[in-house]
Amino acid sequence: MAVREARVSDVGEIAAMVREHAAHEGALERCSFDERAAREALFGDAPTLRAFVAFSEDAPDLSAGCMLWYPTYSSWGALPGAWVEDLYVRPAYRRSGLGRQLLDALRAMVDGRVEWDVHVTNDAAAQFYRRLGAVPVTEWTKFRWER
Repeated sequence: MAVREARVSDVGEIAAMVREHAAHEGALERCSFDERAAREALFGDAPTLRAFVAFSEDAPDLSAGCMLWYPTYSSWGALPGAWVEDLYVRPAYRRSGLGRQLLDALRAMVDGRVEWDVHVTNDAAAQFYRRLGAVPVTEWTKFRWER
């Protein structure tokens, strides 16, 4: 598997995988991410998102997975970090080490903490992240304020 930073030519596949991820989580009706949103967030005048895409060596024209993330900063730790917004591996490529490769690519760029959410019903993902050495954060409660 090959992992690289996203290019403009990847936008359609990235948008498709975000929708696949939303469907996998049972939330497709809440997902409005599309090619226009992806292009603007990743490559617009003021990008707010970054991405890695992964390809199988036997199918280099078809994306096998992607990870969308953005930089963060820990004032207490005085280190830059990253928030992983989406990590998605298409079903045919799961258990191939691709999720680990995507996270390793980000870890190589970030000295501080790398954080993400796991839906409470996604036991397979939680077990995968625990095998990597990640632990749930229990001392903070996440709040969300939406319009």
